[in-house]
Amino acid sequence: MSVKPLDNEAEILAKIAKGDKHAFEILFKNYHKYILAFSKKITRSDDLAKEIVQDVFLKIWLGREKLQTLETFSAYLNTIVRHQCFNALRQLSQEIKSNEVFRLKASSSSDSTAHELDYREAENILNKAIETLSPQQRMVYVLCHQEGLKYDEAAIKMGISPQTVHSYMKDALKKIRAHFKKHAVTYTVFILSLFRS
Repeated sequence: MSVKPLDNEAEILAKIAKGDKHAFEILFKNYHKYILAFSKKITRSDDLAKEIVQDVFLKIWLGREKLQTLETFSAYLNTIVRHQCFNALRQLSQEIKSNEVFRLKASSSSDSTAHELDYREAENILNKAIETLSPQQRMVYVLCHQEGLKYDEAAIKMGISPQTVHSYMKDALKKIRAHFKKHAVTYTVFILSLFRS
């Protein structure tokens, strides 16, 4: 950072070190434009650069006692400005990462909700498909796919042969698949996996 020092800079710094606010104002007027330009060059941000100017002068004021011991104020100032710029950029980076993590979590939550809605809609379509089955097909489907009975067990319960149960199930699944193909193409693969025979 190239900046012209004050003619009586050592005297000004000595006064600031003792708490002279007028001397501090003179220092501010001489350096604030340069600090702003230098900060903007590093951060590429007007807003960050303005904040850094305030932070730099606050740091100078809070550490004013050491001003009398400095060999060159410009080198000290240069170090403070760079330090504040990198701190500001690091903090901004962390905020961006935190926001991204939050966004991903929110997106994941939104995806879960979407999947839940998809499942409910698919379940409604399945129920409507079951309603289109004949009484025998519906009974076989309920016993075998919803209650988990084997074909032999369903056959005994219904008083028919296992082959007839198999035939009813085959027709039932064919109708259900056709219903899904007609009303919910996007859910077909998802739902058909539930009732493969």
